[in-house]
Amino acid sequence: QVQLVESGGGLVQAGGSLRLSCAASGRSFSSTAMGWFRQAPGNEREFVAVSTWFGNTYTDSVKGRFTISRDTTKNTVYLQMNGLKPEDTGIYYCAADSDRSGNYRSSRAYDYWGQGTQVTVSS
Repeated sequence: QVQLVESGGGLVQAGGSLRLSCAASGRSFSSTAMGWFRQAPGNEREFVAVSTWFGNTYTDSVKGRFTISRDTTKNTVYLQMNGLKPEDTGIYYCAADSDRSGNYRSSRAYDYWGQGTQVTVSS
């Protein structure tokens, strides 16, 4: 059974930093993609970043502030978030793709999801 477990969320002041982790178990995703999405209250889930076998991609609003990385030996993906802003507040979800489906900005590309971790940025 595949599981994705996120950790590292919390409450931080604007300008602060957090590091999210997502540990996968049940199968390896080293040759496919693992990404992060977020959902603010009243909003749809939106793409944040993805790590693939051909590189990393970010949504424009986090470029230069967030960094996605992976430790394939631990089957874990990280999201380092610096310079946090109140608009970064939301539930952050880890996602993994099993079959190189592509179009990783879309949630439909992913087969597995974590339970989410809350990130709150106060002004």
